[in-house]
Amino acid sequence: MSKTEILFTDAIKDAVYQSIKKDKKFFLMGEGVSDPSSMWGTIKGVSKKFGKSKTVEMPVAENGLIGVAIGSALNGSKVLINLQRVEFALYAFEQIINNAAKASYISRGKHNVPIVIRLVIGRGWGQGPEHGQSLENIFSAIPGLKVVIPAFPEDAKEMLISSIFDPNPVIFLEHRWLHYSKGKVENKFKIKKLSSFKKITNGSDLTLVANSINLLEAFRIAKLLRKYRIRLDLLNFCMPNPFDNNLLLKSVRKTRRIVSIDLSHKTLGLSSEIISTISDNKIKLKTFPIRLGLPFHPVPSSRGLVKNFYPSGKNILIAIRDALNISDKLFRKILNEYNKSTKKIPIDVPDPYFKGPF
Repeated sequence: MSKTEILFTDAIKDAVYQSIKKDKKFFLMGEGVSDPSSMWGTIKGVSKKFGKSKTVEMPVAENGLIGVAIGSALNGSKVLINLQRVEFALYAFEQIINNAAKASYISRGKHNVPIVIRLVIGRGWGQGPEHGQSLENIFSAIPGLKVVIPAFPEDAKEMLISSIFDPNPVIFLEHRWLHYSKGKVENKFKIKKLSSFKKITNGSDLTLVANSINLLEAFRIAKLLRKYRIRLDLLNFCMPNPFDNNLLLKSVRKTRRIVSIDLSHKTLGLSSEIISTISDNKIKLKTFPIRLGLPFHPVPSSRGLVKNFYPSGKNILIAIRDALNISDKLFRKILNEYNKSTKKIPIDVPDPYFKGPF
């Protein structure tokens, strides 16, 4: 299996290029399709290479745009839609929730809507309450929608290809900071079955669940803790809907401890479903479950207010300390090493560590 180390942006671009070549009924449409910024470089050169028959620049009218995509999909096309920020999808909720998500159900499977809606989520340079949200819990609550959240470049390519060739409508959520990360990605076109969880590291001391940008921080912590003979079962929660809990339950039955990190608000977040699922399956834990996430108020813009808004690596380590009852002496040693490994940078700028490779 041939792999090349590339950026997350190039992994997305590979998926788009290969999908266009694979299926003549597939095309790309949306906002900024022909924009020079090319959505963080992820669709750079697509219009020039494949022409207007495969790339359609649309007006800023999201509800109508999604309606056109649904109509095209119902008539046999596969459509990848660029809506830029997640907030822009709010203008098209009626189309997404009432039409795309329900078409298969109300037609008894006769009509499918194979569309993928790419949305950028998360923090960065003062995006604030209207442009810096992560709304995966809202989309995940809708039957008929698939929700996919890649973390590594390999995830980005294989999950986007699999989403494009899925008969269901898919919400594809990319954290803006991940576009700068690197990782080894399979060169060939391949459709893989998507699942809710992927095992990242193997361990028996504690189950740590994270996704998107939080997974990269969790991965760094898992590697650090191995030096101290603390081994984590790290799970990438990469597809919250549909929710397949087999790997999660298997891990928690082994470790009997869990820390889960939400990308969005802790209140009514995805971690609530994870912990409820553990309770429903009557798994007896050795200690209380812990969940981390954002406080329940809008995303702030200023660096002063954002300082304690997002779960940090230190927050994750404290949660693990509490779950495993790590001694103060050992925890100070671990935290000191962690602090030495991190660089002092503005809080709204990606950590250089996130450039990989992974």
